[in-house]
Amino acid sequence: MALIVQKYGGTSVADLERIEEVAKKIIRRKDEGNNLVVVLSAMAGETDSLINLAKKAAPDPDKREYDALISIGEQKTVTLMSIVLKRMGYRAKSLLGFQVKIVTDKDYTQARILRIDTEVIKREIERGVIVVVAGFQGIDEENNITTLGRGGSDTSAVALAAALGADFCEIYTDVDGVYTTDPNICSKAKRIKRISYDEMLEMARAGAKVLQPRSVEMAKKYGVPVYVKSSFTEGNGTLVTKEDEDMEKEVVSGVTYDRDQAKITVVRVPDKPGIAAKIFTPLSEHNIVVDMIIQNASIDGYTDLTFTVSRKDINQARQIVERVVREINAEGVVVDEDVAKVSIIGVGMVSHSGVAAKMFSALAQEGINIMMISTSEIKISCVIKAKYTELAVSVLHSAFGLDKP
Repeated sequence: MALIVQKYGGTSVADLERIEEVAKKIIRRKDEGNNLVVVLSAMAGETDSLINLAKKAAPDPDKREYDALISIGEQKTVTLMSIVLKRMGYRAKSLLGFQVKIVTDKDYTQARILRIDTEVIKREIERGVIVVVAGFQGIDEENNITTLGRGGSDTSAVALAAALGADFCEIYTDVDGVYTTDPNICSKAKRIKRISYDEMLEMARAGAKVLQPRSVEMAKKYGVPVYVKSSFTEGNGTLVTKEDEDMEKEVVSGVTYDRDQAKITVVRVPDKPGIAAKIFTPLSEHNIVVDMIIQNASIDGYTDLTFTVSRKDINQARQIVERVVREINAEGVVVDEDVAKVSIIGVGMVSHSGVAAKMFSALAQEGINIMMISTSEIKISCVIKAKYTELAVSVLHSAFGLDKP
């Protein structure tokens, strides 16, 4: 008998009909003799509706009240699921974040889990109950409701799997696994059977939307095997697990893209100690995540500093940087929102040379100019003009042999 944590996303529980179909999947697992904890997202579009409602009530709503409001959607799905399971003859119980005691820090809208009290869930499992838990939400030390950020239900599921010592975690979504690239823009994309935690983490950070990066970090930290599957079809999906020797045979495992990029260049920055800190510290204080950073060579004591942020943060970032520019006597700020990031990822890069050259050559042959480059041991990312995104993805997918059967 295995203990399995399952998570179903918003499209999987989009309406009562979908909830009933998911209930049948849950029951099949239960009938195999498994113990089940099921984590649910809100119905597709529900959280966005609540966010819009909050912003109609106030342009900048209080974050505590905002989190209390946008967490309501998950309460709806877990109670409906429990009602349906009971109607089908199975013992089920819904639990919200505060009832489980998923304790987080106080960082509203993007809280991090500190600990999980497993006593309540374990007691219900021992009674043979299917436990249905609201994803995305928790409570802080003062019992205020918090939320875990976009995709937070993935993190809820993996955290519960780790805390409970589950055999594995299944993440059900609207795709049947992790693909070599987005099949919506590259018809030759293939499903990957097994992928390492590190590769999945880099893919998630580089724009792949299958799993939230924080959930992958947690899975790696606690060694939780994660299966990514479709709730609409049957199949084995993709296993996200520890790296093995077979994985290293593939130089590149996947190609990702991210259109949620904006580029900021600070022109003629005085090239002296402490200047970079003056630029990036206020951005950090406003919770603006900086992705790629490039500094040009110094000429006559001045340099240009370029970095990327999410498009949603660009207006606030511009205002902050413009204030800093006046303080440090830089020449000005140039913003470009017409950019995208394409990346290649693979653990095999560590032991293979010439990967970057191959990537740059493939893009050059199609006349795609590279504006910025960043690398890690298993990832190379390039910022390019947004209009070339789909072409770049297809070209790189082919160049590294991912098109092959």
